[in-house]
Amino acid sequence: MRRVILTLVVTAAVLVLLLGYKTASLKSLPTVAIAPTSNSTSKAGTTKGTKTIDGAVVQTQFGPVQVRVTIKSGKLTEVVPLQLPSDRSRDQEIASYSVPILRSEALKAQSAQIDMVSGATYTSQGYIQSLQAALDQARGA
Repeated sequence: MRRVILTLVVTAAVLVLLLGYKTASLKSLPTVAIAPTSNSTSKAGTTKGTKTIDGAVVQTQFGPVQVRVTIKSGKLTEVVPLQLPSDRSRDQEIASYSVPILRSEALKAQSAQIDMVSGATYTSQGYIQSLQAALDQARGA
C-alpha cells in the first residue's frame, strides 16, 4: 500500500512539472516583415546587372504565398516574402520562424531545391513553388 501511494505522488509530481514546463517564448522568435504587394503575379526589374523578379502567387490552404528574388551577376542574393498567410495569429507565428529558415536555405542552395520546414508545410510548399517560378522566369528573362 505504501508503494502505491508513493508511486501516485511521484507520478503526480512529474505530471505537474511536465505540464508547467515552458518552451521557447514567442518573443524570442524573429519577426518577418511583409512587404506591400501588387496585384500582378510576376514582375521583373533590372538595374545594372541586378534582376528583381516576383514569383507566382501560390494559393495554399491558409492563404497566398509569394516571394521576390534578387539576382546579381547570376547569383541569388535575396529572397523577400511579398505575401504570406496572415489571417490568424498562428499563421503569423509559423511565418515568423519558417521564412528566415527558408530564405537561408534558398540562398545557400542557390535554387528552390530546399527542404520544407517542419510545422510549416503549406507555407514551405508555397514559398518553394513561388521561388521556383521566379527563378524560372529569371532564366528566361
